[in-house]
Amino acid sequence: MAVINTQGSEFESLITKNEIVLVDFWAEWCAPCKQFAVVYDKVSELYPEIVFAKVNVEQEAELADTFEIRSIPFLMVFKKGILIYAESGSMPESTLIELITQAKVADVSVG
Repeated sequence: MAVINTQGSEFESLITKNEIVLVDFWAEWCAPCKQFAVVYDKVSELYPEIVFAKVNVEQEAELADTFEIRSIPFLMVFKKGILIYAESGSMPESTLIELITQAKVADVSVG
């Protein structure tokens, strides 16, 4: 599955209807965001079963405010609708792959 651009109106259904969803908050003017986008796009091709979403913080300011995004790029990982990772900054391909590996085995069951 290719990286999809998402909007606030579809955000909740995206994270609740998919097993694992990665969300990259970014902006057009952000150089580190552009560098991370290359890694994000490449890794997304390795995991077609995972949703890789992008949120432009300038177009979706309300969504960015909801999550108190103050620094970009900012990556969030949801599993079964539960936020399991949230961190700002770019990362190399190997770190993103490791993060996905951990997300796949993370137990988010209650009780």
